[in-house]
Amino acid sequence: MTRVLVPMADGVEEMEAVIIIDTLRRAEWDVTSAGFKKGVVTASRGVKIEPDALWEDVDAGSFDVIAIPGGKGGADNLRANQDVLNAVREFHSRGKLLASVCAGPLVLKEAGVLDGKRVTCHPSVTEEIRPVERVDEPVVVDGNIITSQGAGTCFEFALAIIESIDGRSKADKIGNAMVVHRIRSGQS
Repeated sequence: MTRVLVPMADGVEEMEAVIIIDTLRRAEWDVTSAGFKKGVVTASRGVKIEPDALWEDVDAGSFDVIAIPGGKGGADNLRANQDVLNAVREFHSRGKLLASVCAGPLVLKEAGVLDGKRVTCHPSVTEEIRPVERVDEPVVVDGNIITSQGAGTCFEFALAIIESIDGRSKADKIGNAMVVHRIRSGQS
């Protein structure tokens, strides 16, 4: 069973966090959301979300995927966390899947894993992602890195994660059940 770790810090984009977690659980994957303090995470619009676990209590290396939701405040909190950056670097060095949406690619940039990669992000953080070049596509798959633009592209983003591991047929089946009209995104 595919195991996914979803780090969530205060300021996370609530729609993205919930869409990622819910969609990947529909694939019958083991998805764990992890916060950095006891209790709830206060999302970007004041929604309170209680993570499944504390980051310090999980073994990040035992997961197959790290999926990073956006929200500028949440992404800034994650990219300031050395434990998160170290986990991202370790995943990258082992060729494990790294996925991030909206401002989440800033975490990947901070960890130094985007060199030479095609990526996308929310238009509002384009300048911060530089010198990495932002591709204007809803979802971009480049090797072991999947990036996406924001809340409006998050269903397709989550389905692209499923497709990368379990194939297009399973992703399409889950998308159809949710009435998601899939787009075909850039891949390399």
